[in-house]
Amino acid sequence: MLQLCLESEFLVLPRGDGFIDYPVFERGYESLKRVTHGFQNIDANIITKTVFENPMLIIVLRTMLGFTPPEWAYVTSQRTGINVSQGFVRTLDRNIRMAPMAPLYSEVTKERVRALVKTACQLLSLPVPEVGPDKIHRLNKADTSGGADSIMALSGMGVPYAMLLYERFLGRPFAGHRDSVSELVGDSLESAIEDVLTKAGVSYRKTKRAERIPGFDQAPDFIIPSEFNPQVVIEAKITEDDGTARDKVTRVQHLASISLINSIRDLPQFQVIACIGGRGFGVRREDMKKLLLATHGKVFTLKTLNSLIEYTRLREFKSK
Repeated sequence: MLQLCLESEFLVLPRGDGFIDYPVFERGYESLKRVTHGFQNIDANIITKTVFENPMLIIVLRTMLGFTPPEWAYVTSQRTGINVSQGFVRTLDRNIRMAPMAPLYSEVTKERVRALVKTACQLLSLPVPEVGPDKIHRLNKADTSGGADSIMALSGMGVPYAMLLYERFLGRPFAGHRDSVSELVGDSLESAIEDVLTKAGVSYRKTKRAERIPGFDQAPDFIIPSEFNPQVVIEAKITEDDGTARDKVTRVQHLASISLINSIRDLPQFQVIACIGGRGFGVRREDMKKLLLATHGKVFTLKTLNSLIEYTRLREFKSK
């Protein structure tokens, strides 16, 4: 009986509020295809005007890019200089889902929507740049790898391009691959930290994933000089997701609490250092404030790792 109660329902998903049916998505796609003359003229001004009449074009454009709302916001801010927050794009995306046929009227919305559309048009119009044999570009997809030419070719074939986009909209491209290489992304930062410690002759213990270390309910990434006499601990994380960043901040705060409790119990008190990267840590200013307070300002990025030894207690363990 218990086994029956634990059966999974993964084959059936709740629709939830804001679910967009395919006919609604297809109308947005056909509207975009019509104003671009079959994607021959991906003009930001023309598309922006149509977006305010039919906001579903925003959903279709984002799906063509294969971006999440926060990713589109970040790229837009970087390329246009206009501050488009992830909160704005998430709210815009949500509002369109809830009322896909309702026109956009807000004056506050206009500048940022124009920036989003302009960025999308720039990215979709040009072929994907070379990135090297060990990397893959996010736009290196069948419909966008060659810029506008690829889009025109796919939309003109027998393949129902609108359906392909709709299924992508429900599932996100590269999601499985991104999950499978998430540890490799973090390894680049950890390797850089190891290089800094090794060059300075600092003894350290690099922990393994889910490893149990006495005195820690969750082991930090690095312990200096060893787990038997922790004097400095380092937490390292690269993330593009603000939720993951928030989890790491909480973990660093917890380590700081353990160190404080140790001092009360007359146990070794250790310094907590955070080494971070990725836009996830730049989304919520309050989280960065918590991180700086928990580490007493000992927060480093790949660009500032060369100061890691000099400005922390690690200099006490330097032997080279």
